[in-house]
Amino acid sequence: MSTHAGRAGANEGNADHGALPGVIAFVLTWFAAGFASSIALLLGGDADPQPIPVLAVSLVVGWSVFLLGTWLTSRNLGTGHPVDDFALRARPIDLVGVPIGVVSQLFLIPALYFPLRELWPATFDDAALSETAEDLVDRADGAMIVLLFVLVVFGAPIVEEVVYRGLLQRPLLDDFPPWAVVTGVALVFALVHFRPVEYPGLFAAGLVFGVLAWRTGRIGAAVAAHVGFNATGLVLAL
Repeated sequence: MSTHAGRAGANEGNADHGALPGVIAFVLTWFAAGFASSIALLLGGDADPQPIPVLAVSLVVGWSVFLLGTWLTSRNLGTGHPVDDFALRARPIDLVGVPIGVVSQLFLIPALYFPLRELWPATFDDAALSETAEDLVDRADGAMIVLLFVLVVFGAPIVEEVVYRGLLQRPLLDDFPPWAVVTGVALVFALVHFRPVEYPGLFAAGLVFGVLAWRTGRIGAAVAAHVGFNATGLVLAL
């Protein structure tokens, strides 16, 4: 396994299967998870929009496939220990990521969108940027708010960081410069959400999460930052 100057904690993960097989594994896992999630949505009925419980089942099905794919990748291409291969570790100090995520949501994202809104006010207005979060909130009431909170604030950050900063980013760091890997994975992270108006913000958030995972050598701080980021966004929508 190669090392890169300035990458703290690199010895906390030891995936050694190379970049290309890892990327292929990620792509296959991503498509499999999307297919499984879509099937779950179809079985949930034809309501538009889908109620929160149906959305929750769809997400859990997709996330389960993601985690299974991560485990299979480790078993077939790595050491058989996903925690080691993809640096799926956390330490108490990683909780510093929570305020980093909050600050990113409250200050970094508005600062990023300010010039975009000035240049293209119809495209990047507040209604367009908050549409996804407000759509979810509008579908939830009572206990469904709690379920939505669990999905958005805990489920999504954990699974997405395992997949994007663990399964995808971690092995790439062994073969390519960290700046290129973090940037590329952040770009993928933004694009797969399929919301063009949110691409700049998601890309910036992905950079924050990616840098934290790279510099600490584990995904704990990235998960914490993602939790803080999503929690703040959901509270603002509420």
